[in-house]
Amino acid sequence: MKQRRLLLGLLALWLAAPGAYAQTAPANPVDPASVQALKDMGTHLQSLKRFRVSTELSGERVLADGQKLTHSASATMDVARPDRLRATMRSPRSQRVLYFDGSNATLYTPALKVYSTVELNDTLAGLVEKLENRFGIEVPLSDLFVWGTPAAPLDKIESAMNAGQDFVGDELCDHYAFRQGKVDWQIWISTGPKPLPRKVVITNRADEARPQSVSLIDWNLNPGFNDAVFRFVPPQGATQAQIVAPKTR
Repeated sequence: MKQRRLLLGLLALWLAAPGAYAQTAPANPVDPASVQALKDMGTHLQSLKRFRVSTELSGERVLADGQKLTHSASATMDVARPDRLRATMRSPRSQRVLYFDGSNATLYTPALKVYSTVELNDTLAGLVEKLENRFGIEVPLSDLFVWGTPAAPLDKIESAMNAGQDFVGDELCDHYAFRQGKVDWQIWISTGPKPLPRKVVITNRADEARPQSVSLIDWNLNPGFNDAVFRFVPPQGATQAQIVAPKTR
C-alpha cells in the first residue's frame, strides 16, 4: 500500500507540474505557428495522390436529463486525387458505401440492396460541398479534402494554441487546440516530414453539457487498389432509388 500511495503521489505531482499540461492564456489568442501547422498539414494532404484512410469515431449524445450516451462508427476511404473516392461507412445501425468516379456519385446500402446515383462532375472538395448542401449527406473526414485549399476556414479561427506533444498509438504527434464560434476542436498531427492528422476531438460549446466526438485516424500511403474500386456496378437484385433533398425549414 505504501508503494502504491507513493506511485500515485508521484503521478499527481507530475500532473500538477507547471510544464506538464497546464497552459496559461497567451497574449495573442491566435498563435501564428499553430495556424501555420494547419497550413503545412493541408499542403501535405493535397500532395497525396493515392491513399487509404480509416477512422474510428465515438460521439456523445446528451439526454434530456443531462446523461451522456456514447455511440461509435467507423469509415474507410480509398482516394485518388483529384476526383476519385470510395467510402465505406459502418455503424451498429447501418452500412453505406459511397462511390465517386469523377462523373457520378452513388450511395449504396448493402443490407437493403438500394442505391442512388447523381451526376456530379467535380473535385473531391466540390463533391463534399455538394453532397452536404444539396442532399444532407456528410462524407467522413470531409475536412481532409478542404485543408490546403482556399476553402479552408483559417479566417474563422478565434483561438489557436500549441498544447505540446503526445502519442497517438505509437506515433509522436504535435497537439493543437482551436476555437471557432461555438466549437472547440483539437488535432494531433504527426511530427516529422509527413504532417498527417492522427486524432481529432470536437467539443460543442453551444450545448451546456459539452458533448464531444473523437476521431482516431490511420493512414496507408501505399494502397494496392486500382481505379475499378471507384466505379459502382449494381449487384444482381439491387434497386435504384432517388436521393431526396432534405426539407428546409
